[in-house]
Amino acid sequence: MTHPTWFVEPAEDPVLLRTLEAAGLPTTGRFHLKAGWVSRAWVGDEYVVRLNTDRRHRDAYRHEAAVVGLLAGAQVPHARLLAHDDGPDGPWCISERLPGQTLHEAWPAADPATRQAMIESLGSALRALHRIRVPAGLLPPWLAGALGGEPWPAFHPPVVSATLQQVEAARRQPDHDSRLLVDVAGWIQERLALFAADEPVLVHGDLHGSNVIVDRGRVSGIIDFAEALAQPADAELDTFLRWCARAREYPPTPHAAGLDETTLADLPGWLHSAYPELFEREHLRERLNFYDLYVELAIYAHHPQPETREAAGNRITGLLSGRNHLDGMTW
Repeated sequence: MTHPTWFVEPAEDPVLLRTLEAAGLPTTGRFHLKAGWVSRAWVGDEYVVRLNTDRRHRDAYRHEAAVVGLLAGAQVPHARLLAHDDGPDGPWCISERLPGQTLHEAWPAADPATRQAMIESLGSALRALHRIRVPAGLLPPWLAGALGGEPWPAFHPPVVSATLQQVEAARRQPDHDSRLLVDVAGWIQERLALFAADEPVLVHGDLHGSNVIVDRGRVSGIIDFAEALAQPADAELDTFLRWCARAREYPPTPHAAGLDETTLADLPGWLHSAYPELFEREHLRERLNFYDLYVELAIYAHHPQPETREAAGNRITGLLSGRNHLDGMTW
């Protein structure tokens, strides 16, 4: 029996077969093979099998399993994690298959009423997520390592307490702009008091269209908690609003296309209507600017490509002048 090249059966794929056997799961059925940014995934009728292909995120599934364990009993739609381990092919994880498709996949064909319903459902899910209190030090292992001096495989989510640390890291780059970094350090110090009374909650940390599953106009699950961490709840808005404003930069896979951001203009307002308290923090725009600065500063300090660091520096200069992707956004 033959299948289109993007479908496989376990008998045809030794890695998939070994992983299912290691988990004690049936080795039958048909799976859709998908490539991700740091993993390969096989999507079956009942299970989603993921294999980590980037050793810099080696402990991602262990962290995700711990975070998913925190969701027990909470009203957060998510996929049950069935098994995870480190095998001969690398770290792997198997979760239940949720009904529906990603928000990214569903969005183009959805009518306005369905789009609004999906985002309002997401608001309810996020409210439940942010009610989960966690230890203040909860970080993904790769991020904890990076903050401790190891290489940086990614530059989000923001970590408020580590922002000034990124200024010092940027100063170690031979091509840094010393005058800019003096201005950045002053800007940060003037705004740290905005976060002094915050209580950390569980934040997904990478919320965009490819990490939300929707079915019949509602969210059936938030997925991929590998970057979840303890931060103020409104830190969740950082990636989400950046996705709304710059969606073409968020394709689901390296060779796919992102959404047209003009179709996402109403999302912040719809999320606000469903979860208003997320937007009611005093000085919200300044707080969002701070999160944005952290991400750009981390890129400026740690990205290996000089041209990418230069672009981040230009965005930092704009932000210090009061300009960034939030301009013109309404909620």
